Amino acid sequence: MSDESTILVTGAAGLIGNAVRILLEGRGSRVLPVDRVSATSDGLPVTVCDVGDVHRLHALAVENRITGIVHCGAHSGPMVARDNPHSMVQVNIVGTANVLEIARIHGARFVFCSSTSAYGDTPEGPVPEDVPMIPGSVYGASKVAGEQLVSTYAKQYGVDGVSLRLSWVYGPRRTTDCVVRTMITDALAGRPTRIPFGRGFHRQFIHVEDAARALVMALDKPDLPRRTYNVTGGSYLTLAEIGEIVRGILPDADIELGEGADPVDDVQRRFDISAVERDLGFRPDMTFEQGVRAYADWLHGRATA
Repeated sequence: MSDESTILVTGAAGLIGNAVRILLEGRGSRVLPVDRVSATSDGLPVTVCDVGDVHRLHALAVENRITGIVHCGAHSGPMVARDNPHSMVQVNIVGTANVLEIARIHGARFVFCSSTSAYGDTPEGPVPEDVPMIPGSVYGASKVAGEQLVSTYAKQYGVDGVSLRLSWVYGPRRTTDCVVRTMITDALAGRPTRIPFGRGFHRQFIHVEDAARALVMALDKPDLPRRTYNVTGGSYLTLAEIGEIVRGILPDADIELGEGADPVDDVQRRFDISAVERDLGFRPDMTFEQGVRAYADWLHGRATA
């Protein structure tokens, strides 16, 4: 068993887990990155371990002195596994329980990567953490369940855990559906973007680097006064307004949107992020326009490499 303090990062080959791992390693922390694949898209090595494999998780925990866990391993949005709700439950709920057992047995700090999808449709904003959760998808329900497990493991077993409800995450290495990426890649390729909905539909994005920073800040600050926190990038924009920002950066972008809400997304008002600002000192570093510009530069570089 290693005597060196180790932070377990699950889902380390995914968008957020990879960013968390890079941030932790960049400051000198010893990280055990795990996922179902053996490397990230950029070739960083990952220890193969499915969060559903509780025996493998325990074996890795025995080999390493786990003092902190950032749990990002999951189906990563309501658009994923829509036709396989059983898998959503097994990965997102049972997998979270398995990783919480590692925290319980080894006394590790636990940070859960939750989602604003846990809310479902919301009342008028600003929306605080303590409004009722009425998820509109099995994914959202899985995040509610995960949060409740974190809270009850804290109450019943003394596990120091916290859940961060991240809004829509965008930025380099995202592979699942993302309207920001679609608008940028279409513009770079000279294609028109045609979306049959969304002109007046609001969405709250957060850049992946800000999301990772919030999770690491939560890891570093034990004994927080809350078990759940909203974390967004601070913007509240319609898809039409997002298109205008993309056009401002890529003037050749040809973007048209129809009316109405996204048929597979919740209608959510602006989230209140005052609690995470107060208790963690977190504020997004990147404005949405700065994030889109950086993302466009990254996507352009990948397209021309």
